[in-house]
Amino acid sequence: MERADQTATIAAALVLVIGMGFGRFAFTGLYPLMVADQQISVAGGSYAASANYAGYLLGALLAALPLGMPSRKLCTLAVVTTVALLGLLALPLTEGLIVALRGVAGLSSAFAIVAASHWLIHDQGHHHGAPFLFSGVGIGIFLSAEMIAAGHQGLLSSRAIWLMLAIAALALGGVSIALQRRAEGAQTHQEPPSPRAADARPRPSLGATRLIVIYGLAGLGYIITATYLPLLVRTAFAAIDPAHIWAVFGLGAVPSCFLWHALHDRWGTRRSLLANLGVQAIGVTLPVLHTPASFIFSAILVGGTFMGTVTIAMPAARKLAGKVRFNMLAIMTASYGVGQIIGPLMANALYRRTASFDTPLIIAALALVVAATFCLRRGGTAPPSRRP
Repeated sequence: MERADQTATIAAALVLVIGMGFGRFAFTGLYPLMVADQQISVAGGSYAASANYAGYLLGALLAALPLGMPSRKLCTLAVVTTVALLGLLALPLTEGLIVALRGVAGLSSAFAIVAASHWLIHDQGHHHGAPFLFSGVGIGIFLSAEMIAAGHQGLLSSRAIWLMLAIAALALGGVSIALQRRAEGAQTHQEPPSPRAADARPRPSLGATRLIVIYGLAGLGYIITATYLPLLVRTAFAAIDPAHIWAVFGLGAVPSCFLWHALHDRWGTRRSLLANLGVQAIGVTLPVLHTPASFIFSAILVGGTFMGTVTIAMPAARKLAGKVRFNMLAIMTASYGVGQIIGPLMANALYRRTASFDTPLIIAALALVVAATFCLRRGGTAPPSRRP
């Protein structure tokens, strides 16, 4: 990787560290502590999660419109708003205001992932940077989770930890913005990638409609684990700090982006997605066993696959973008968002009836199984080929 590409990749990955790892998923790690501090109720947390995913959907739909704003400026907007929203959660707020802020945070997260993906892959022409880019989500989850665990160990309140996260995001955001400027300055002295090199890249074997449906089901499939895993751990095992289990989830996502990118290159879109969603379904189901090992392996398997899904699907969507008349990356993100909205609402409704998340987890796993079946060729499985 050339130095300019390295700079661009780090800059874009930091946007996802902040916008996704901190702005979106830190809430999952802090959720149990917020409940313990009576900052929010269990039901309020479910509404906050759904509001966040509704905001994510809205942000994806807005990103599909011709906003007239360059991707780099949209990255900066996502970073600045995320830092501000993290800081606001440090204030004494009503539950309704927390839910509203989480909705705006979802919008900012969607801008972050759509803008960072477009800026790195399209504007900078760094197509092989996808695994580095999406690993930023896992890095952000791991860093924020360990900061939460350290704050909890230091007897800080959930509001104080939100402030700590805002300060860290501000520092990382400054680095990202500076690196984006440097990367764009370096790009002006480089020749654009040749059309022949672009044509040599493998083409996806899934149509646009099927890929969008698969991605939406994947959003529903992972989101129960990604929303409630720390709360499940805290409820079942008081001796285990749930933030550490959440850190394992994030840590597993970092190498998974490179693994699934390599498998995508080797197996193609169909077979790599089929394997990814199958492993993820197993991980989603494991917490119903209610053992320490099942929670740990769930964190590893789901953490090690959910960003892999993104790493496979988003570049495949980019290659289909020229064949459709809409913003494929944004519509993919919107589809994912629809699945994520349904998940917490369904989980909260079933939890009120059963006082358990077992049934929502099983339904989520079934959604992943259905998504996996869409990866099969009509009339049989994909033949063994290295071409997607």
